[in-house]
Amino acid sequence: MPLYEHVFIARQDLSNTQAEGLVEHFTAVLSDNGGKVVESEYWGVKTMAYKINKNRKGHYAFLKSDAPSAAVQEMERLMRLHDDVMRILTIKVDAHGEGPSVQMQKRDERERGDRDGDRGGFGGERRERPSFGGGDRPDRGADRGPRR
Repeated sequence: MPLYEHVFIARQDLSNTQAEGLVEHFTAVLSDNGGKVVESEYWGVKTMAYKINKNRKGHYAFLKSDAPSAAVQEMERLMRLHDDVMRILTIKVDAHGEGPSVQMQKRDERERGDRDGDRGGFGGERRERPSFGGGDRPDRGADRGPRR
């Protein structure tokens, strides 16, 4: 059977248990139609980049499934009809990634690097600006003539 990954966004005024109930409901829809959910994750309430149906935030959920296309189509149809679901995204993948999704992984300080050393100015040592001597810009030579 084909492998899919699904992400959906539910309305922000739902409780966490109601949002997790939606995940269980759509898991049941897939299993009733001959598929199975390999893994599901509830990402919590996140701020969206733009308003959707007058909502600034939404409950995000992620499902990894192994299901026939008919089961996925039925689940998407029911998601579109459900009043609490604002957006859905389904992607067919070749293989599911091992471990938690990127949203659930904790970033380690070693992976991010030293932030102060990258930009300078925040708590680090003060850096001098480069000087081009005499205040003249290096691209303005004497051969250009006087300014008008």
